[in-house]
Amino acid sequence: MDKIRIAVRKFEPFETTLIKLWEAFSSENNLSMEAEMVPLELHDLYEETLTKKGLQNGDWDIAHINTDWIFDAVNAKAVENLSPLIAQNPPRNFPDGWHESLLHLQEIDNQVYGLPFHDGPECLIYRKDLFEDVSEKENFKNQYGYELQPPKTWEQFNQIAEFFNRPTDNLYGCVFANYPDGHNMVFDFCLQLWTRGGSLLDDNNQININKPEAIQALDFYRHTVNNPITTHPKSKKFGSVEAGMAFATGEAAMAINWFGFASMCEVIEASKVKGKVDIAELPHDENHNSASLNVYWLYVIGLGSKHKDLAYKFLKFATTPESDKLLTKEGGIGCRKSTWNDTEINKTIPYYHKLSMLHENALTLPQTPVWPKVAELIDHMVLKAIDSKIPSAQLLEETQNNIQKIL
Repeated sequence: MDKIRIAVRKFEPFETTLIKLWEAFSSENNLSMEAEMVPLELHDLYEETLTKKGLQNGDWDIAHINTDWIFDAVNAKAVENLSPLIAQNPPRNFPDGWHESLLHLQEIDNQVYGLPFHDGPECLIYRKDLFEDVSEKENFKNQYGYELQPPKTWEQFNQIAEFFNRPTDNLYGCVFANYPDGHNMVFDFCLQLWTRGGSLLDDNNQININKPEAIQALDFYRHTVNNPITTHPKSKKFGSVEAGMAFATGEAAMAINWFGFASMCEVIEASKVKGKVDIAELPHDENHNSASLNVYWLYVIGLGSKHKDLAYKFLKFATTPESDKLLTKEGGIGCRKSTWNDTEINKTIPYYHKLSMLHENALTLPQTPVWPKVAELIDHMVLKAIDSKIPSAQLLEETQNNIQKIL
């Protein structure tokens, strides 16, 4: 029997949402066709859809694609240009239903290649019950000489992490995602760089990470990740999902992770911190501003799909305000403004409306076909920094030399 195949980013809220959406879509359209949904880890998802040309040759009709990959996918002629379909039959409230920062990464040469699926910039996630506890506040001020509040600077971040680090209580000051998958540590490095006033690009708009701000960023990060008096000891084994779960089960006072892992704390059964969480902008160097990272997930249609009309019809259905809200209630992050401002959602997740604030400071990664290869080099560099004593300056110089070979 013919069926539509969907490559899904492996994450329970994504999986349950897609199952419910297809059931509702099939019922509404009286469809007999089944959908085969295959959950895949990050590396496997890229491998299946792009490296093995699964979107080009028709193995996948629909896929979740990270905006890191979309430029690569378009250049490889792997994904369908949605602009003609949108012009003829647009999604509801397109484009005004979405924040502009969720529309431009998938627009290449004035053509649209994907619709926003899951959002949530990077932010500081923290245990507000700990930060607001009277005795904790008193003890902290006695020890450090200033009021306990979400850290504004990286120095404060480390001091607060040290204060809350209590291994005997299975509570650690902070948790990171250091599993080398080409993403988490790359993003963390970028955030450390940006919040120190640095940039991934030089004056000629070429990728150049061999800079003084990058040395400061890598020095701080490698020290913090390896610091047993501040950081969850399993951080090196955690991807972003595992780090998010560790926070949700009460094992950390602070986390730097995607907004989605804050909202997850309010909706999943395993959470031990429901109602005890809040978010804030990321800490920064005292002479520079905060920053966030805008990377989001898209629905795309494979260029080789034999079911393009049906696939687009499903994408329209999956991105309605109702579907977007369902994703949020399942534990994902809806992309529509209507979801961000929804009264019911903000009652469950009181900080949901802050998504708009995070997007104001959100920066993006360079849009170039070689970015995935550059990201892999940065990932290896950060991993080597964490696992060795090679000076940061040397690691950055070596990595930049390798980047130049790709460029």
